[in-house]
Amino acid sequence: MVPFSPPLPAWRRRLGLLLGGALSLGTLVTVADAQAPAPSAQLVAAREAQERELRALAEVHRSVMMPMSDGTRLMTDVYVPKQRPASGVPLILSKTPYNMNWWDVRNGAPRDLGAALTAVKRGYAYALQNERGHFFSEGEYDILGPPITDGRDAIDWFTRQGWSNGKVGLIGCSSTAEYQMAVASTKPKGLAAIIPQGYGAGVGRIGPWYEQGNWYRGGAVQMLFIAWLYGEQNTQRPLFPASLSQDDLTRLRKSFDLAQQQPRVDWSKALWHLPMKDLMRAVDGPRGIYADTMPVATGGAMIYRTPNDPAWYKGGLYHDDMPFDTPALWFMSWYDVSVGPNIALWQHAMKTASPEVAKQQHAVIAPVAHCAYTRASANMVVGERPMGDPRLDYDALTYGWFDTFLKGENTGLLDTLPRIRYFTMGSNKWQASDSWPPRGAAPVTWYLSSAGNANTMNGSGVLLPKARRAQRDTFSYDPANPVMSYGGNVCCTGTAIQAGSFDQRVRETRPDILVYTSEPLEEPMEVSGPVSLTLYVSSDAKDTDFTVKLIDVDSAGRAWNLDETIQRMRYHTGYDRPQTRMELGRVYKVTLGPLNTSNLFRPGHRVRIEVSSSNFPRFDRNLNTGGDNVTETRGVVAHNAVHHGGATPSSITLSVVKARR
Repeated sequence: MVPFSPPLPAWRRRLGLLLGGALSLGTLVTVADAQAPAPSAQLVAAREAQERELRALAEVHRSVMMPMSDGTRLMTDVYVPKQRPASGVPLILSKTPYNMNWWDVRNGAPRDLGAALTAVKRGYAYALQNERGHFFSEGEYDILGPPITDGRDAIDWFTRQGWSNGKVGLIGCSSTAEYQMAVASTKPKGLAAIIPQGYGAGVGRIGPWYEQGNWYRGGAVQMLFIAWLYGEQNTQRPLFPASLSQDDLTRLRKSFDLAQQQPRVDWSKALWHLPMKDLMRAVDGPRGIYADTMPVATGGAMIYRTPNDPAWYKGGLYHDDMPFDTPALWFMSWYDVSVGPNIALWQHAMKTASPEVAKQQHAVIAPVAHCAYTRASANMVVGERPMGDPRLDYDALTYGWFDTFLKGENTGLLDTLPRIRYFTMGSNKWQASDSWPPRGAAPVTWYLSSAGNANTMNGSGVLLPKARRAQRDTFSYDPANPVMSYGGNVCCTGTAIQAGSFDQRVRETRPDILVYTSEPLEEPMEVSGPVSLTLYVSSDAKDTDFTVKLIDVDSAGRAWNLDETIQRMRYHTGYDRPQTRMELGRVYKVTLGPLNTSNLFRPGHRVRIEVSSSNFPRFDRNLNTGGDNVTETRGVVAHNAVHHGGATPSSITLSVVKARR
């Protein structure tokens, strides 16, 4: 899934998410399949040696069925240092929906438990816990909505143990991060610090972002969760009797892990299915929260919800009306699915936390795909674009953070850690700032213009410092022939999309893509911060979408995508007041984004944007009918226009950083 790392076995490529995060505190665990190659004898021997060392250093408590406040029990494995002070030790907790079974049942060997071993050696207890409704944990699973009380109940349970010093830290990437912020909002007594990574799946509504855990962007459905849910919508699974003893359950876990063994799906084909409500059934996927009516607390099937549906506010997503006052080290990626709302949440935490805790909000933005921080290499390529050497000492950051807040040690980390450390592509170097956008960044606006035919990269579309006379560019958007996604800021779509930066010229010969390009730059220009777009558009359809990509065109003509977005027109005035239909002949002013990036446009490079009406299957196709887009099977062609110049000054505003001396 991640183009700049060595090829993974098929069963790992399917999801490619990191349990415990990319900071060497977790293990890559996914739904395995029977075709996975057997590990080598050397690897098996290493795992067995690791298990022996872990047992020598730690009290091993496996198959603890921890009771939640509603009586549901969650499978938990706990590792506690045998040598510990009388005052106890802190705990690092990672909650996950993925297969955390301590034994690899298909290969007859222990799993990699290096995260637990490292934590124990550093004086921490370490715990893995399956979210409710997964594997051995009881209850029904509701993606984007596990009860906030589960996290709080777990923290309370851990801090009552005799070995605990009363402090717990949370770590994880993606689904092992999404619950952290909402749990922190309940202010559990023992929660001392968190390290959320690639955490967009837990961000509900933050300011202008109504993504509801990466389910939407601009009101369009981000299709990643459909492929993801196929393997994780584990609602119809066998369970062992509740009366089974802990010893028996641990022993049986060497034979059974309750992991689904599903047929492989070619998502590059499967995501085309209409109607969308039947997409999971079309691949013979499990029944569950995606489209089936279920007795879940958060409001039923997700595919029928709107971006501001009350159901999104009943589960475990974090929204900006919830308190936040916990020290947090936030990790993000330029080629992840949600860097924009992730930045917004970090900024929100600094604004709303108490003065002391507001100073304890630090962020890192790496030039990698989803949860791929430690896969960075000395000569890394993200997609097709070289990024130099973006490696960081993530272990030092992680344990420096936890040593500070869970052990109370004066590590000096906070004295040296910038408020935000971000990687600037193009110059391929790390930079630091105490704000975002960085100090010295100023908005610079360029205007769209053309001779009326900006279609394709060979058209007349340009970006200019001043608007010209009124003109428009037109194109036809056919949902049966959408612009196909090529690289980008995405994750978890299986075979459908590969994340990263790719030369977009292979798409820019399509007449349904409008291309606007600046003149070659005479001086270097660093763009670091939000990038906003204002378009004046019209359509003969009742509803349609407008998509944008921001691109760095190098001196060889290669068009490297930086960020992308979409706006569904029915929501262009707000997600709580959708429009019934577009008016024929009316020109609408639409603000998209903001996009976010840090990129140095070198001399000779050009700034480019693409405007179209589809980016599929990154986003679902608007069928242009004005209907619900979920139950319909046929679309209509939309004849769309972008107006610029005169009274319709379509523009892009970049955050340009003045040259640092």
